[in-house]
Formats: sequence, structure tokens, C-alpha cells
Amino acid sequence: MPLHHQIGLTFLKNIGPTLAKVLVSYFGDAENVFKASNAKLLKVPGIGEKTIAQLNFGEALTKAEAEMKFIDKHGIDVIFYTDSAYPKRLKNCNDSPVLLYTKGNSDLNAQHIISIVGTRNATEYGKQLCKQLIEELQQYNVLVVSGLALGIDVAAHKESLKLNVPTVGVLAHGLDRVYPNQNRLIAEKMLENGGLLTEYPSGTTPDRENFPQRNRIVAGIADATIVVEASIKGGALITAEIANSYNRDVFAFPGRVGDDFSEGCNFLIRNNKAALLTCAADLAYSLGWETNNSAKPTIEQFVLPIDLSTDERLIFDILQQHKNPIAIDDLTLKINMTTSMLAMNLLNMEMQGYIKSLPGKTYRIS
Repeated sequence: MPLHHQIGLTFLKNIGPTLAKVLVSYFGDAENVFKASNAKLLKVPGIGEKTIAQLNFGEALTKAEAEMKFIDKHGIDVIFYTDSAYPKRLKNCNDSPVLLYTKGNSDLNAQHIISIVGTRNATEYGKQLCKQLIEELQQYNVLVVSGLALGIDVAAHKESLKLNVPTVGVLAHGLDRVYPNQNRLIAEKMLENGGLLTEYPSGTTPDRENFPQRNRIVAGIADATIVVEASIKGGALITAEIANSYNRDVFAFPGRVGDDFSEGCNFLIRNNKAALLTCAADLAYSLGWETNNSAKPTIEQFVLPIDLSTDERLIFDILQQHKNPIAIDDLTLKINMTTSMLAMNLLNMEMQGYIKSLPGKTYRIS
């Protein structure tokens, strides 16, 4: 079956995405790669005797079979690079993955796609920029992509969910886990309007070397990459550099001189590696986007507390009684509710705009 061999291709030793595509192009499809003789394989550019000696065809197909059981059990979609559903923007990148695992309902070929990246140590300034940007982007029917990391990434995903803007998280590990674990509830929400995406099979752990690889998908899948807040060293600048290598537009919000987490953005702008961005209109003008007149921007629409569930109403009343933000541990003591259930209710309330999460896992009424 085609999928069996397509997945198996990714388990072959010393065969990366570029060489895998060369093999498929030479033999016509993935199945024929596994049937090819050594003599025919030697004729393929980039394949030598040493590579052939290490090819593990049988082991690769065994691993593929196990992976197929996993994807069937968990409702995961697999997109091979020759499929029509494969992201066309990403396909134009020479080192793009040969295969993607996805979960959710996202259109990876949406008309407008942007990637938002930044520091894991996001400040209130950075979070506010994310909020403002995504509010303004609603009118362009945009898909927001990020890496589901702490800081700017998760802020972009959260704001997108609040405003019903589809959002996709690109992972540096398999779909059998969410890293970091504290973003698990956000990831589950994203499956309802967007989803999760990775090139890695189940069982792959979030090792350090996977993140730069993940960043090339974040950069390649979008029309433009936006750096909201970043230090001079970090993944955000790597993603921006990759986007530049793909001849994609890169934008950065300027920051105050001397601020550690604005230094990276100011560096990109100063060295003409990113265009200065102040609002979504700058982005739309540069990319030639037109507004969708049927879209109705939602600017902080506050829903009446009468719509809260019984548990959420209890949480709301306690927060309302306190002038200062309350830590989640203190809320646990005040409410007869498990920590996991409390966290889920708090997330639901935040998504609907009732409450606001603050540093230190504290909450207050919006």
C-alpha cells in the first residue's frame, strides 16, 4: 500500500528529505524505491555504495507498520509531499519534509498564512502586540502558525483561539505528546479550529536538535514570518534567517533600545533582515492582501457571566471578590475542584474573555 512505503521512506537510515525526494522522483513512487535493486540504486545521484550498505528496508517497513497503527488509532492524517493537500508554500522549499503528520481541521493551503515567533520569556508588551496584531488580522481570513512553545508562541495561539482565527502549532516531536506539558489544554482547543503538525513519528522526543528543524516548517509554510519579541540569541532569529533563505517576507516589531527581548527584533530591522512592523495594515500592504468585507472583527467582545457553567461561575465570583490577582494554588484551596478540572475551567474562561492570566499562574477578572 502506498502509505506504508511513504512512511517507511522516512525511517531509512541516512536518507533525509532531499534524498528521499530524489529517490521517489527517480523510481516513480515510494513503493518502487523499496523494490529497487542495488544496481539501480547506484545510478541515483547522491546514492553510493556506503549508503546502500546501510539501507534498512525491512526495519523501515516494520516501523512504518507500527506507525500506521498509531495514526489509525488516534485519527491522524498523513500528507506525503506529492499529495494535493501538502502545503504548497512549504513544497517550494528544497529541504521541506517528505511527509507530515497532522491532526485537526486546518487548511494548510489557506489563502493567507502567517507565522508568529518570538521569545519564550514574553513580556506584557509582547503579549499585547500579539493581541493587537491578531485582532487586526481577522479581516484578512488568515491562518496563524507558531511553534506552541512558551511565551510569544502560545500567546499567538491563545489570541487566535479567542478571536476564532484558525491556528496551527508545529511540533518538534511526535503527536503522542505535547511539549511543554502546560500547553496541552491549548493544544486540545486548537484541534477545534486549526490543529497540530509535525514531521516526526510517534515516540520522537523534543530533543534540542529537532527545534531548528521544526523552525524551517514554521518559516516555509507561511507567506511571511513575524517576529514579535526576541533576544539576540534564540529560535526566533533562526526562524527569521530560514525565512530569508526561502525568500519569504520577514517582519519585526521594534522595541525599546536596551530591552533584552527587543534586541533581536531591532537587530533584524537594523540589518535589513526584517521590515519594520507597527500594525497588520503594514503587513497587508506589503503582501498585497485585500480585506474580506464579510469578516466581522471581534474586538474584546465580553460575554455576560450568565453564560458561565456552575463551576465557572464559582471561580468567577471568587476572582470578583478579590482586588488583586489570585494564584491557581490559592484557588484550589478555596474551591472543591481538582487541579486539572480547575485548569480546564480557567482556560475556557480565558478563551471567552472573562478572565486574564498573569505571570506566576495568577488570574484576575478581565
